[in-house]
Amino acid sequence: MSHFKLGFIINPIAGIGGSVALKGSDGMAMHALALGAKPKANERAKQALEVLEPYMDKLTVYTVNDQMGQDCAKSLGFCTELVYEVKTEQTAADDTEYAVKALLEKQVDIILFAGGDGTARNIANIVSDNDKGLNQVPVLGIPAGCKIHSGVYAITPKAAGRVVEMMINKELVSLAEGDVMDIDESLFRQGVVKAKRYGEMQIPSELRYVQAVKSGGKESDELVLQDISANIIEEMADEEETLFIIGSGSTTAFLMAELDLANTLLGVDLVYQHELQASDVTEAELWQAIKEHDGPCKLVITLIGGQGHIFGRGNQQLSPRVIRAVLAQESGRDNIAIIATKTKLSALNNRALVSDTGDSELDQELSGYMAITTGYKDQVLYPVASPA
Repeated sequence: MSHFKLGFIINPIAGIGGSVALKGSDGMAMHALALGAKPKANERAKQALEVLEPYMDKLTVYTVNDQMGQDCAKSLGFCTELVYEVKTEQTAADDTEYAVKALLEKQVDIILFAGGDGTARNIANIVSDNDKGLNQVPVLGIPAGCKIHSGVYAITPKAAGRVVEMMINKELVSLAEGDVMDIDESLFRQGVVKAKRYGEMQIPSELRYVQAVKSGGKESDELVLQDISANIIEEMADEEETLFIIGSGSTTAFLMAELDLANTLLGVDLVYQHELQASDVTEAELWQAIKEHDGPCKLVITLIGGQGHIFGRGNQQLSPRVIRAVLAQESGRDNIAIIATKTKLSALNNRALVSDTGDSELDQELSGYMAITTGYKDQVLYPVASPA
């Protein structure tokens, strides 16, 4: 079997703003660190590479020094070759772009990268502008950012590893063009989602493992959303001592509007006895609120349209320890209320919902069928997949 050349890049600060409610990392790394955020990109990249450990003797990892790839690959015992070296402690977008140029020169079999939509844009800048006939190198993202709108990412880190595994084993993997999308983070932090297409890259389009582009736009069926909200509001009235943790998204925003409460469209809010207790909380603030609350806690979340993620996309404040704390209470999985219209579920084309918390054991616990509230006193059972 021919030796496989794996291009590997990590944006070490990708997603660092998520747990501290900054809703992005572009230009916010130092602020996020000051708020207590912990970098997660290397952990997620490691999950992808672990899938490839049985193939160590069949591949070489072409990468960047330190936290941009080499440390992660070498920690698992992979043979590495440096193609670019970062000279400063704080990495920048330019470092990603220089690394991609170097990987194209090496004619790697695939560029596997860990980051968010900003990282995808940096890579697309080089791949799309490449004039040396090498632009057919496929690219695949390991989801590590706060926002993943682009269609160039695997659904989970392990899924990214599975796709590369298929390529190493010369299994039939189709290629397709994946859209590179990103949003204006300054507007994003004000609760305005304005996505824009920045190009496309060739990706291995194994549908079991690669996510779709996030669907945009607000729910159009207002009557259905009213019915869903009425159901949740009735539950709130029956559970007076419960602290309700309201996740991000337009569906949950409609619920908050029906409660006549201010809402953080792209953040997490706390509601107790029909009153807003806290807005746009960080992971640490949410954890503290759960510990201090003398009573049950319940999550109210929705799914990302077109993708199906319920955890791990735009709601990193709902960390594994937060979710476990909610699950550990008396009603278990019933403490997670998922709300969505049947139209939104139908748009998934029978694909399962995805939990990508970063904790594989927790994702496994959450797999199986969960009840989705789709109207007033109307629920459907829908599968949550164990990530690949």
